[in-house]
Amino acid sequence: MLYLDALGPAGEYRTRTREVITDVAGTPVAELSVVPPLYVSRTVRAQRRVAPLPMARRESALADAADIFETAPVGGLDFDEYVAMASKVSGLPVTVAHASARGVAEAVRGAVDAVTPARPVGAVLDWRDERTRRGSAVWARRGDVLAVHASGNSPGVHGSWAQALVLGFRVAVRPSRREPFTGHRLVNALRQAGFRPEDAVYLPTDHAGAAEVIDVADLAVVYGGQDVVDKYARDPTVLTNGPGRTKILITAEMDWHAYLDVIVDSISGQGGMACTNATAVLYEGDPRALAEAIAARLTTIEPLPASDERAILPIQRLDSARRVAGYLAAKSRGAEPLLGAGQVVADLGDGSAALRPAVHLLERPDADLLNTELAFPCVWIAPWCRADGLAPLRRSLVVNAITTDEDLIDALLAEPTVANVYAGDHATSHTAAGIPHDGFFADFLMRNKGMIRG
Repeated sequence: MLYLDALGPAGEYRTRTREVITDVAGTPVAELSVVPPLYVSRTVRAQRRVAPLPMARRESALADAADIFETAPVGGLDFDEYVAMASKVSGLPVTVAHASARGVAEAVRGAVDAVTPARPVGAVLDWRDERTRRGSAVWARRGDVLAVHASGNSPGVHGSWAQALVLGFRVAVRPSRREPFTGHRLVNALRQAGFRPEDAVYLPTDHAGAAEVIDVADLAVVYGGQDVVDKYARDPTVLTNGPGRTKILITAEMDWHAYLDVIVDSISGQGGMACTNATAVLYEGDPRALAEAIAARLTTIEPLPASDERAILPIQRLDSARRVAGYLAAKSRGAEPLLGAGQVVADLGDGSAALRPAVHLLERPDADLLNTELAFPCVWIAPWCRADGLAPLRRSLVVNAITTDEDLIDALLAEPTVANVYAGDHATSHTAAGIPHDGFFADFLMRNKGMIRG
């Protein structure tokens, strides 16, 4: 049994209240300390009392932390043991978990470079810059402490908050009980690399403690469903990461056969669990042949335990997988199932199940179904025509428009509810340092202040 203790200003803190963490088969693998709201508020107050480390020390410590995270034993686990454990408890295929964890290390290593594209060209980082003598903008933090309510569907969610450390924030991480290992490993690595205990804390807590950390921090990042997005929609201090509802649109002049590989990868890559996985494919014309080709590709994916290096599909507890299939069956009434809810649950015989892909063909681009996102390869395929316009494509994190129509690209870029627009042979999950996820993270963390001095 592993112990995941809280990591506060005074170091490790093992509480009397602990929660057992199980793998997807229901086997206990760890005990997680659960801190009360009072500990949360005291911890954040301690974080406020320290000033940021000098920039040079932050940069050096982040580079060292990335190496420690990726190569050193941390919390009793080497890197491969940590990846295996994260896979076991989250149900993410081990190869996907491995790539995602490597991505965390790369994101921490590249955190300094990641904030650079977000800084306005007219702003300086330090008021001592000579440009402020003539008058300039200073890029300033919107607060001192950032709370992170991490999700547990992938280690990769922990990659971005290192940017806050670059900018001088102190960070309070509330891990998901579904996968608490990545946050624990990263905060430990940061401390070993030279960050002080107050710079990054690890606060496993219950719902009351989760609310407390958002209340007492200056800014917060939260992950969740539409209910979470709606709850914080009017709070400018909270950045929500909700459903992606990512889509692909193929116009009539394009040969979809040439893009089938990238379409299938967009649907099933990363186990279909990411917000950037395609939830819907729209085709200008009759989509049946396209839908059948997608289903034929997806049906070849073999259900395997998450620990199998050939595994592609996500794993859940058997009872949870059955609930997902039941929800899909009810939701998909009226759609034509090419791969329906009845075949989704693949019982692995140990109390867990893989979630086979689901493919449904729609008669029209029903926005409600096109935006129904589930945490496995589940795609809705519908016809689209010019008269439908952008309505079926709204509220999308990514739209990949496979088209030669430049006016359509212009319209998608002008649509406020579409965050990212790709065009052509690119998976919807494609990432690069200069591509924002949902805007640059630093857009939320920072603001511009005017300054002139003598």
